[in-house]
Amino acid sequence: MKQQEIIKLSDEDLKNRLIDFESQMETLKMTHKMAPIENPMRIKSMRKLIARLNTEVTKRQAKA
Repeated sequence: MKQQEIIKLSDEDLKNRLIDFESQMETLKMTHKMAPIENPMRIKSMRKLIARLNTEVTKRQAKA
């Protein structure tokens, strides 16, 4: 998900996706601890995506 796509999301959709991606991240990390996942770079990209979403949430809260 690119930054332009994130900007177009509504506030509620943004928060829902953030919650969803955070739960996926936890699952991915637990899976990787039990047995190495095929592509460990997915953890890094998921973490960056969550950071982008959090940044947009913070921007919108500061604006309001």
